[in-house]
Order: sequence, then structure tokens, then C-alpha cells
Amino acid sequence: MDRSQKADAVAQLSDVFSQAGVVVVTRNLGLTVEQSTELRSKMREAGATYKVAKNRLAKLALKDTDYAGIDEYLTGPTALGYSEDPVAAAKAVVDFAKTTDKIEIVGGSMGAQKLDEAGVKALASMPSLDELRGTIVGLLNAPATKVVRTVKEPTSMLARVFGAYGAKEAA
Repeated sequence: MDRSQKADAVAQLSDVFSQAGVVVVTRNLGLTVEQSTELRSKMREAGATYKVAKNRLAKLALKDTDYAGIDEYLTGPTALGYSEDPVAAAKAVVDFAKTTDKIEIVGGSMGAQKLDEAGVKALASMPSLDELRGTIVGLLNAPATKVVRTVKEPTSMLARVFGAYGAKEAA
């Protein structure tokens, strides 16, 4: 890489750190190309990205960002998983790490909040933003459904009573 390519890489990483909701640092312990491709596709499906970046360039990009605390995790063969959704990247990496011992979760950060390995795993166990939105919509719709059922129920009870009397007189 020449100097201009390095400057471009630092600028791209700075942009990533300014937009990401969470960054997860992993250590590659011998992932095959097939496993790496599988991890990247799972990350894409979750709405996250997985990128191998030079540690020195990543440390330069981290300066003056909320994620500056994770620079100590950037040693050895590392990669970054990130997403705007605060849970998506952590969930995808933790799920993949359960299937292989070739990747290690080192730590991460959610904004200025630095996370260790246990923190990333705890974050992965939380529901995603879409799941939370669905739960909230369900909770908001439940009272309306109960009101409609309550209003509708007396009329259906009356209809059954009249139907029973009608059947009784017809017999």
C-alpha cells in the first residue's frame, strides 16, 4: 500500500466508526476462506459488515472517535465486525463463533462504552431493534384488540341466545 491508499483506508475506517452503532473485534485463529465467506454472508444477512483491517490503520482511524478505547484489542490477526444496529454485529459474530473454534471474540465497543468478551456476548443475547419494534407494536395493538373483542362480544352472545330460542321454538 502506498501513502494515498493508506490515507483512503483510514478515511473509510473513520467513516465506519462515525456511523457504527457497535464494533466487535475478533481474532482470526486460522479461518479458512470458506469459513470467512460464510461469516461475511451471515453478517450481511444480519445487516452488519465484517472487515479485516490493518491494525495500525485502524488505530489511526479510531483517534478522536467514541471507539478509541478498543485500540488495545487491535493486536495480532484481528478483524472488525460492525453495524448500525447495536445488536446485529455482536449477534452474528457470537452465533458464528459457537460453530467454530477458529475465531475468538476479543471485545468491542458500543459507542463510548467499551465491552469485553462477556459484554459482547451479553449484547448478542439482547433482542435486535426490529424485534423490539415488533414487541412494542404488539403491545400497542393488544389493548385495541381487547376493546374490539369486548364491544363485539355482547352482540355475539345475544345472537347465540336468539338462535337457541329460535331452535327451541322450531323443535
